[in-house]
Amino acid sequence: MPNFDDIMKMAQNAQAELMKAQEGLDKLEVEGLSGGGLVKVRASAKGRIIAVEIDESLLAPSEKQMVEDLVAAAINDARAKADQVAGAEMQKMTSGLPLPPGFKMPF
Repeated sequence: MPNFDDIMKMAQNAQAELMKAQEGLDKLEVEGLSGGGLVKVRASAKGRIIAVEIDESLLAPSEKQMVEDLVAAAINDARAKADQVAGAEMQKMTSGLPLPPGFKMPF
């Protein structure tokens, strides 16, 4: 069984790795789509919105409500994909850490 100093070192190493992984998530990008690709939202795996693209065919004033709905749907799609990518990346990072059985990371 590891002693207290070893456990503290493992926790510090895990925290450093977690911080590094969190920083990397902002570099991973996902794309959310709605309206069959008429609205696209690019976001980082941390959920930061990078860009919004709206097809010109939706820019008629009569389409305002639909465009708003499609933008919201694309943002939600991008957010869901960002959560998936973030979860997969964090799983990869923690799978190699020598953590004690039952130890839960704070995420």
